[in-house]
Amino acid sequence: MENGRIIVVGSTNMDMVVKTDHIPVPGETVLGGSFFMNPGGKGANQAVAVARLGGRVAFISKVGDDIFGKQSIQHFEEEGIDISGLVSDDNGPSGVALITVDREGENSIVVAPGANANLLPEDVEQTLASVTDAGFILMQLEIPMSTVLKAAEFGKNHGVKVVLNPAPVNDEVFKTFPFVDITTPNAKEAEMLTGIPVNNVESAERAARAIRQKGVEQVVVTMGKMGALVLDDQVATFIPASEVTTVDTTAAGDSFNGALVVALSEGKTLVEAVKFASSAAAITVTRMGAQSAMPYRNELILNILK
Repeated sequence: MENGRIIVVGSTNMDMVVKTDHIPVPGETVLGGSFFMNPGGKGANQAVAVARLGGRVAFISKVGDDIFGKQSIQHFEEEGIDISGLVSDDNGPSGVALITVDREGENSIVVAPGANANLLPEDVEQTLASVTDAGFILMQLEIPMSTVLKAAEFGKNHGVKVVLNPAPVNDEVFKTFPFVDITTPNAKEAEMLTGIPVNNVESAERAARAIRQKGVEQVVVTMGKMGALVLDDQVATFIPASEVTTVDTTAAGDSFNGALVVALSEGKTLVEAVKFASSAAAITVTRMGAQSAMPYRNELILNILK
């Protein structure tokens, strides 16, 4: 359905970020530089990306009944996101992510799921059923797999396209594949799903074809600064990434996925949507933070025209 509502089902976190010279190895203590807190969580990041790029988005998530949860709710409302499906958890704190960013913009992340771990299938069923104009469901794996599976089954049974960003990868993800239309692993996730190390275009294509054999028709393997490999109807297409100065890669994948679904909802082909998404991710990595780094539609248009 073109221009249908995009439902994002996923996590909400508060990111606590430290910029430092290098990411410490086990047992090492390093002195960092600047510290800041920024709304995050893969689900929330993708919902904000969709909203800023012009998509009509409903976000299903769970936050704690605490200061971080209240801040998240206010932030989503300011971004114009439908949060009628956002649930407050009286028994758990909001999710928190501890993020270290090195001088090259690479990051190391540890997540305490908090309320995200309590987003249950029954929390999403009613909201999913109430959105009658849904065109896409976009998900990640920072919430219980039973919830991801329930939402994916709903999409399959109601003619709603399901896009799964399999991050972080777990052993149960294959259960969702019969209900998923498009999956978007990065190079490491593609390797974890297939056992094929992804370090160039050829290996990315082999991994994408191996994933397709597991039940997902369309596969996009993202490879950071190299670009992305699209496998659509047995045809593989490589989309090179834009050359930019990387500051922070924290939410690049979330920006990519949000933009991808916006473009698809507007009727673009998968290859066209990946080009659009790559441009969004290229802007995101030039900025610090997660949701604060998500581009707006006018920025993306100007970037494409350059």
